[in-house]
Amino acid sequence: MLLSSSPLRVFVFACVVALAPALGHAQSAPELGAELDSLLTYARTHNPELATATAQTHAAQERAAYAGALPDPRLRLEWMDITRGGEHGPNLLPTQVGSMRYSFMQELPWPGKRGLERDVAAANVDAMQHQASSAEVDVIARLKSVQVQRYILAQSREQTEDILHLLVRLEAAATARYSAGLAAQQDVIRAQLEQTAVRGELLELDGERLRLDAELNALLDRPGDAPLAAATALAALPDADVLDATRLDQRARQHNPQLASEHARTQSASKNRDRVRRDRYPDFSLGLAPVQMGGAVREWELMVEIAIPLQQGSRRSKEREAEAELEAARWQQESTANQVRGELHGRLAALRVARQSMELIEHSLLPQAELTYQSALSGYESGQVDFSTLLEAQRQIHQARLERAQRRIEAYTQVAQIERLIGGSL
Repeated sequence: MLLSSSPLRVFVFACVVALAPALGHAQSAPELGAELDSLLTYARTHNPELATATAQTHAAQERAAYAGALPDPRLRLEWMDITRGGEHGPNLLPTQVGSMRYSFMQELPWPGKRGLERDVAAANVDAMQHQASSAEVDVIARLKSVQVQRYILAQSREQTEDILHLLVRLEAAATARYSAGLAAQQDVIRAQLEQTAVRGELLELDGERLRLDAELNALLDRPGDAPLAAATALAALPDADVLDATRLDQRARQHNPQLASEHARTQSASKNRDRVRRDRYPDFSLGLAPVQMGGAVREWELMVEIAIPLQQGSRRSKEREAEAELEAARWQQESTANQVRGELHGRLAALRVARQSMELIEHSLLPQAELTYQSALSGYESGQVDFSTLLEAQRQIHQARLERAQRRIEAYTQVAQIERLIGGSL
């Protein structure tokens, strides 16, 4: 009744027209979880590990901002002869004491120490920045791996459902032959048992999907049961010429963030060793002190204070400590380089094996399994092949598809880890 009024209908129509573009855009916008790029963008701003690394980098930058700064100056007040030769009792008024000294003291490190402290702090900032980059490429690799598993898992579920439908048709065929007296009732029962086993696999795949969604949501700092869109198609695997071991090893040496972080830590240890050696030379303090007598300043005093470096035993121990830390940093850098190199070549080999296995399954095993199944099905329908042979042929197709899915996951996981090692995309 209300909508029959002309002004109200015009108003509703105008609202629908105004909101239509926004609604259409909202429906066409990809949901989180569908595309890898949107996941990477979201993770860079929400992942707790990346936020921690960023905060630690900011803290190192703030430490570098005050590194090498002079210590705060000191002010000393001295009341001399507070009874003024016994003229009166104790009095702290500057005009009522014998004299009042105001001492201003500033500690000054030996020349070069402050610059080395700034160098140490700058090297630590570089190390933290590279450590943040290492955390980022690690999160990206894990995210890519989970996304690949989500996509391939969805495909595996569809193929498993196809197998279930196939078993249903086999059960119908076995039932028809049993009704005609051409097959045993055991064939029907075995087909039903196979369907039950496949339904169990579907339940396991659904559980695995929930686990992967929870893992992905954890990387995005979202609740584990937060909704995610189905993963879209994967990018193609890199060509073989891109996977040249020598070139990738060079990229890893130049761009691996963990290696860069260890190099920066070595530089920091080297600068710290030089700074500790400067402790052989004394620090000193300068002071200026006006002396007030009565109501006026009548004297000025200048003071120089020098720290005498007599504790040579402790100083030499500190120098040996700094030298040992530099030695450890150098060995750690070499160890990390060897680990990166070894892992890179190992993952390249694993990727090569996974790709070869995929090609073998796709071009040989699967076609052969499908031909075997078609032959067994024809033989069963004509009474020349028993039902066990038919089921075994069906299992071979199913197993080949699952094996292909595992090899695809392995290949894409290795690509993600190789990109982590070289610090960028292939």
